[in-house]
Amino acid sequence: MTLESLLLTGDADVIRILRPSLESLSIDVEICQEARKAVEILVSEKFDAVIVDCDDLPGGLEVLQGLRTTPSNRSSVAFALLNGKRTTTQEAFDMGVNFVLQKPIGTLNAARCFNAALNFMVREQRRYFRHPTKMVVTVAMGEKKLKATSTNISEGGMALLLHEALPRSCAPRLQFTLPETNLTLDVDGELAWADLEGRVGLRFSNLPEKSRELLERWLDQQMKKQLPGSKAKLATSRSEIIQ
Repeated sequence: MTLESLLLTGDADVIRILRPSLESLSIDVEICQEARKAVEILVSEKFDAVIVDCDDLPGGLEVLQGLRTTPSNRSSVAFALLNGKRTTTQEAFDMGVNFVLQKPIGTLNAARCFNAALNFMVREQRRYFRHPTKMVVTVAMGEKKLKATSTNISEGGMALLLHEALPRSCAPRLQFTLPETNLTLDVDGELAWADLEGRVGLRFSNLPEKSRELLERWLDQQMKKQLPGSKAKLATSRSEIIQ
């Protein structure tokens, strides 16, 4: 699975420097040069990273200010491009920015910034990443046990195909072994949705820390299989300034 980024700028030099830096990390880049169009895109599409030229593009600052209110991108990794004359670094961080790049931007600075941010992007993608997988799941409700087949799994829950409807108020116990491993998880679930074809969505609740770590590690492995060429580097700070 490829990481996705939106670059909002009309600065040709910025595009020339940032696009290859992002693409070298297997991050697709969608370029937008108008703030109004960017707002429309952010409402309808999900990005792992949003990069905003908030000082030199008309309306850019307003896009950055409203980013955390968009349902799809409120937790995307946000970058502010500053020219040192209008918006301060602290003001950018106060708006929810994770990383700051000061103009003029050099190739080395851009590479350092995106390498530092890569793990955060992968973590954000993993949060909503649903891995399609087929495995047997035991759904226990008291003494009653049903066999189900999973269709996908994420950090927060899983979708199942059942041959019997679940009561709306049920809180089943789920037991399953992650594919190609001997890792068996035994977790509480709660019904999130159901359709008329026997498919249900279950949220994990009260997930033990050890089980969460095992699931996250396994999902990371599945994502990395779909991210060839990634050079993930652990960032040392949630809000790192690149001068």
